[in-house]
Formats: sequence, structure tokens, C-alpha cells
Amino acid sequence: MSWVIDHVRKIKKRHKTNCPFTIAKERGIIVQYGPFGETLGFFQCNYRIKFININSSLSEEMQRFVCAHELGHAVLHPDSNTPFLRKSTFYSIDKIEVEANTFAAELLIPDNVDCETIYEAAVIYGVPKDLVHLKKF
Repeated sequence: MSWVIDHVRKIKKRHKTNCPFTIAKERGIIVQYGPFGETLGFFQCNYRIKFININSSLSEEMQRFVCAHELGHAVLHPDSNTPFLRKSTFYSIDKIEVEANTFAAELLIPDNVDCETIYEAAVIYGVPKDLVHLKKF
């Protein structure tokens, strides 16, 4: 997964932020919200226009994580319309889902955190505890 980490570092340097909403906007990716039931979000590309769709009923913290995850798909898998992100997807072994989760964890959690445990970092930076292990400290 080192190529994903390298990609995230380049993006953070280029955009001078780790905010997935800002990066999406600067890349011309449209972020939309809607009532998607159990679906947390999904990425789609129609006629070269990229969309990140986020469930409007999620907390701001979870919307930020979902945006980072879907941004990962937009950057790493731009030609793929990805399956819906659900909580069960956090445990997916599907290659592109693991890559998108790694992208999100690397984007949202700084490299130099001052926390007692990785789980404390997860809480502080809004990454689901089940995925914080994907961050390379």
C-alpha cells in the first residue's frame, strides 16, 4: 500500500490541506448529499464528471470520513463507479475498498500525531476505530 501513501502525501502537498471537501472542490469533483438509507456514500463518474455522494443523515465527522474514502476512489480508481459504502464495507477485503480506506486514514490522520494509542488518534481525527490500523505511523 506504499503507493497509496505516496499518493496521499503528494495530494496533501499539492493542495496544502488534508480536508477531503476542499481537495474534492479543487479537483472539480462535485460533492452531493442525499438520504441514502443504510448506504454511507458512493463515487460515480458520468461523462467525465465526477461525483461523491454522501448520506445526509450522517454526523459531520462521518461525512468527512466518507468524503475522504470516496475521494480515494476518485483519485485511485477514477474510471470505476464504486459499490456503495456501507458499514460492512469497512471489513471488506476487496482490493479497491481497502485502498480507499487506506487513502482516507492516511489523509485524515497526520503523520506526526501525539496520542497515547492509535485508537485515540482515530477518535480525534474521525477515522473509524476498525480502520485506524491502516494508517502507517
